[in-house]
Amino acid sequence: MGLMVVMSLDRSDAVDEPFDFRAWSHKAADWATDYRESLDSRPVRPKAIPGAIAAQIADAAPEDGETMESIFADFERIIPDGMTHWQHPRFFAYFQSNAAPAAQLAEQLATAFASQCMLWQTSPAATELEIKMVDWLRQAVGLPDDFKGSFQDTASSATLCAVLTMRERALEFKGNQEGLFGKQPLRIYASERTHSSIDKALWVAGLGQDNLVKIPTGPAPLFAMQADALREAIARDRAAGFVPAGVVICVGGTSIGATDNVEEICQIAEAEDLYTHLDAAWAGSAMICPEFQPLWNGAHRADSIVLNPHKWLGVPMECSLHLVRDPSSLVRTMAIQPEYLKTHGKDGIVNFSEWSVQLGRRFRALKIWFLFRAYGLENLRQRIRNHVQWAELLADRLRDESGFEIVTEPILSLFSFRHLPKDGGDANAHNLELINAINDDGTIYLTQTMHEEKFVIRFVAGQFDMQKKDVDIAFETITRIANEL
Repeated sequence: MGLMVVMSLDRSDAVDEPFDFRAWSHKAADWATDYRESLDSRPVRPKAIPGAIAAQIADAAPEDGETMESIFADFERIIPDGMTHWQHPRFFAYFQSNAAPAAQLAEQLATAFASQCMLWQTSPAATELEIKMVDWLRQAVGLPDDFKGSFQDTASSATLCAVLTMRERALEFKGNQEGLFGKQPLRIYASERTHSSIDKALWVAGLGQDNLVKIPTGPAPLFAMQADALREAIARDRAAGFVPAGVVICVGGTSIGATDNVEEICQIAEAEDLYTHLDAAWAGSAMICPEFQPLWNGAHRADSIVLNPHKWLGVPMECSLHLVRDPSSLVRTMAIQPEYLKTHGKDGIVNFSEWSVQLGRRFRALKIWFLFRAYGLENLRQRIRNHVQWAELLADRLRDESGFEIVTEPILSLFSFRHLPKDGGDANAHNLELINAINDDGTIYLTQTMHEEKFVIRFVAGQFDMQKKDVDIAFETITRIANEL
């Protein structure tokens, strides 16, 4: 029985009025410019009450279209004051998600194309520009030319691809076809200080949390994975009938910047025939500065690397670079080729949908191209150098301030601290109260972590347009509120 189609006999009343795209594009651009220029005067994090914003939004979509005047007015009235302002110069929380103005322009142009860049043939310029921009970045961070790659949405996706490749390689590329049932459990190894995206990748890959073996770390300042403990864990697992498959190496971990000895871990992995994935999502951008490259010595030996230009380099979300030394293993793991996705009659093409979980892909390379050409590598290097220097200066100032303790020393532009209560009370509770008071104040924005059972406050510099005065304001805000508690 065929599909029944019900149509109105008279559709003349459904004709839309022409949309004045030019006028409203100019309006949006003017608003965005005014917004960027006013950020300094806004609180970094809104004083929003859960549910208050939703209460201002209609409960259902309108049956008939509304005027753009009405829509834009509601946008201005409801949305900006309910946003956390990630482009604020005093955003010192998490890791920054930057959007340099020149790269924002590229994002607007990419949106105008509204391209689906899954195959070479669906957007040849997008694919070929991506190949070039991956190579520009590869050169900028000092990696050899045997690394190829693609731009994924986030480091979580790149890490999942790496874990899936570890899985398939260990199963002789039979897992996708046969599944995991009845097979010996695979083991993945990582520092106990790695990001939670590693855990989630094992969930999604079907390997299970219990098969992510967390290796203890060594002392300050880097808190690196202990090589002997890794060797022992691999040997123990082999003896117990498990199949070691890969190692995730951490450089610049999210919590306190923990960094493994890349060269040493890669040597162990090579001896054990394990696939290595280097997670440098944040810190990788700093490798455009030659003086910081020793932090990941041995990176050229990793099988897979992820770094996020949308964190520290200034590229708007989403743009995560996934580099691999052997693309064939990744493509063998990820590619699926039904007839409707084949390109006939073209040789030597790359279809980047075969390098990732996603089939649909955005035109991400355009914003890399605009960023590098508008600012140049030396300008970008100097911004990162400034952030590192200013974070170190702030750590020293807090260290010299009565009642403050630097808990973990700066790794690049990230360090952690805490304030000790004068009455000798519960330091963890005191610092929770302190960070809540700081963030409620709105002048700066910080986040917290736990380190060796201590509740500590993280500080990380990295917003694209920040100045040294913003770090001075951070010092004044932190010490003022600590003294008021």
